[in-house]
Amino acid sequence: MKRVLIASMAAATLAGCGGRRPAPASVPAPAASPVTTGATTAPADWRRMATLADRDRLRKWRSTWLDALSRARVSGAGAAISAQGALLLPDVRLADPMPPPGSYRCRMFKLGGKAVGMRDFTGYPPFTCRIEREGSLLRFEKINGSQRPVGRIFPDPAGRPVFLGTLMLADETRPIAYGRDNSRDMAGFVDRVGDRRWRLVLPLPAFESLLDVIELVPASS
Repeated sequence: MKRVLIASMAAATLAGCGGRRPAPASVPAPAASPVTTGATTAPADWRRMATLADRDRLRKWRSTWLDALSRARVSGAGAAISAQGALLLPDVRLADPMPPPGSYRCRMFKLGGKAVGMRDFTGYPPFTCRIEREGSLLRFEKINGSQRPVGRIFPDPAGRPVFLGTLMLADETRPIAYGRDNSRDMAGFVDRVGDRRWRLVLPLPAFESLLDVIELVPASS
């Protein structure tokens, strides 16, 4: 009788732990912090941080880019695209892609309108952005403007750094937590495309365009 009672209590305990509940579709990422292994500190793995929606964005980066580029050229922006050299070409990437910390002069390009009536190519005037060291990672922030991406840059074994962040709007003073609002989450890649010239590529942002490309050039250049 005692053995039966113990078995019943164990079964009830397991049921109370929710062992049969499905796992959530995505988990909001905590603040990125280093992972310490013995005496070695390694950066957090972006795969553990990224939402399912952002993983999908990253997988579709190239097809999205080609689609956006095609629409922009058809709209008559071919000369403007060519004028940017390697910046807007998807398969041009150089070694050593991590940009150093510092202040940058940045430009934003939006390719492929998301809805009827939206422009398929828009280039914006230069703005200020900044890259800072944050533990074992880098933090990117667009300083001014009505739409300001901010987030962390993660190294990747494949050699192409990954950006995960959120979009600040208008007069907001603090970014919302990554993973809390899909319409604000942003994911992309960082490439080096020239001597002291980088880009942040953001496929499938929630608003306006199919692809955003931010050019980064050190402010001291």
